[in-house]
Amino acid sequence: MLTRRIGGVEVSAIGLGGMPMSLAGRPDRARAVETIRTAVDRGVTLIDTADAYSADDSDFGHNEELIAEALKGVDGVLVATKGGHTRTADGDWALNGRPEYLKAACEASLRRLGVDAIDLYQFHRPDPDVPTAESVGALAELLDEGKIRLAGVSNFDPAQIREAVEVLGGRLASVQNQFSPAFRSSEPELELCAELDVAFLPWSPLGGISAAGRLGQEFSAFAEVGAAHGVSPQQVCLAWMLAKAPQVVPIPGASRPASIADSADAVHLELSEEELRRLDG
Repeated sequence: MLTRRIGGVEVSAIGLGGMPMSLAGRPDRARAVETIRTAVDRGVTLIDTADAYSADDSDFGHNEELIAEALKGVDGVLVATKGGHTRTADGDWALNGRPEYLKAACEASLRRLGVDAIDLYQFHRPDPDVPTAESVGALAELLDEGKIRLAGVSNFDPAQIREAVEVLGGRLASVQNQFSPAFRSSEPELELCAELDVAFLPWSPLGGISAAGRLGQEFSAFAEVGAAHGVSPQQVCLAWMLAKAPQVVPIPGASRPASIADSADAVHLELSEEELRRLDG
């Protein structure tokens, strides 16, 4: 498996996003566990989760517990989780970026994951009611306390990324932002991460749970290039992202073993400069 680095730690160039296995409409637990184990069997060593990946507030932390169960006895996998989102009883998303909340959320994630230190802990999304520096400052304190090994941020713009670098004293390991053929407005963040040598982790790289299967229909160039190579449009999409910069580590979500197996094979696909230009168009 092709590898990349996050904060100096080597991981697979394709990760697994756990969100589809825990939201409403999720697969049964056995299939979800099989999906995670299939990812590991195919060489995936980065698994992304968050405490808020759940159906609603009644099973908050569902995905972290699921991943801890599936990885029991497994070594060599970097688990990235996030804090700062909350869930409501009706399944809506809310924010809490207060430092005291993030520290408490980290403690809860440590318990659910069953670890002494979280491999990569990311602030899930800026809270407009809390200065960014205060929220990121909580990550700096968690690093200093040894509760987390690496710190990252998610859904940050370039100015916020630079602020996070400063607050963390140059210890920012990752930025997890949305990026896909349908959502390319985070190119500036990707380019900044390449400049700063910070890992860029595209979330929903295939367009999200409901749109991933239609990627080739909505973006015909990906289907055409895939047909030429005998692979899926989804594989082409991930290979296209990997070609953008060595700091890019896509984290496609999956709820079926076959989906992550197909995504993992994207590391073997080499695209020509002409193909990359077509896909960029």
